[in-house]
Amino acid sequence: MNALNESALGGQQDRPKRTVFFASESTGITAETLGQSLLSQFDGVEFEEVYMPYINTEARARALTQRMQEACDRDGARPICVATMLDQGIGAILRGGNCFYIEVFEHFVAPLGAELGLTPSRQPGRSHAITKPSSYTKRIEAINFAMSNDDGVKPANFRHADVILAGVSRSGKTPTCLYLAMHYGLRAANYPITDIDLERGDLPDEIRALRAKVFGLTIDAQRLHLIREERRPGSDYASSRRCQVELRAAGEMFKRLRIPALNTTSQSIEEIAAQILRGLKNATDNGD
Repeated sequence: MNALNESALGGQQDRPKRTVFFASESTGITAETLGQSLLSQFDGVEFEEVYMPYINTEARARALTQRMQEACDRDGARPICVATMLDQGIGAILRGGNCFYIEVFEHFVAPLGAELGLTPSRQPGRSHAITKPSSYTKRIEAINFAMSNDDGVKPANFRHADVILAGVSRSGKTPTCLYLAMHYGLRAANYPITDIDLERGDLPDEIRALRAKVFGLTIDAQRLHLIREERRPGSDYASSRRCQVELRAAGEMFKRLRIPALNTTSQSIEEIAAQILRGLKNATDNGD
């Protein structure tokens, strides 16, 4: 093993380990989401994440403090507990455990209540409750639309879409469509660019007619090769040469048709979705 590899391996082995508990009286989605955002800022620590929803009784809270003590004994450092505990009694039990306790709502609920002149309800689960049935229904309908119009199976339905994603196979179209549907209630359809499209250098008439709604997804050729290899190892479909040819032709098509192209190689679905939302807003503002 060369010195560089030894150094890299040693750096990984030397990283301190900390256990992180995401605790909540309800689903724990808020604690986990915000907690992971905080942890992402610290690369020098190996985090072991433990998901602990429905800590809604004192008995469960005490059991969790015991688990936190065990983690402390194992790691040689007290664990971190990121919590959304609106019940102050249960929160006090966790806070009294051997942990670094972060109450997500603590610094926000009381000041916001003072500004609004209202007393917070302190009811668990409100952030994920169906408080707006019409919005919930819209998201469900959007998810059904995305699933029904995946991989261009019903191009005649694309006229009902809010956004259309086009790209070569395995460029990230399906997960992005589902994310847009689930989080924003957008009816998202996707179209896989075929060999015939690449040879023609054009999209089908049904897609091209809706060009204002179309976004192209592209990806690094080597990354696409690795993704396709997992699906069809050793095939021409997964070969580096084919990946390069398809991506080059698709990029030229997007440029000629003036379709905005987003590179998915190193961007999360959230980042890609944010760019698409900005693009749709700009198109609306410009009257396209």
